[in-house]
Amino acid sequence: MAENDLYDALQNDVIGGAAVDTLVVEPMEEDCILMQAKNCIITPHIAWAPVETRERLMNIVADNIGSFINGTPKNVVS
Repeated sequence: MAENDLYDALQNDVIGGAAVDTLVVEPMEEDCILMQAKNCIITPHIAWAPVETRERLMNIVADNIGSFINGTPKNVVS
């Protein structure tokens, strides 16, 4: 993400708002420009905290590996 471009777009009303959960530098620096941007929400990376989330991820990974081995890959990105 180009944080300076996002900041400019927010400040100049090119876009009405933004919500991000990742930044160029993490943990977030004290002088992060987006902290001063209007209509910008920055959330932490907490979605992966619950055990259930990590279990689901591992199940998806195992399923994808099995599908690849069987010649029917899933979630193919080109």
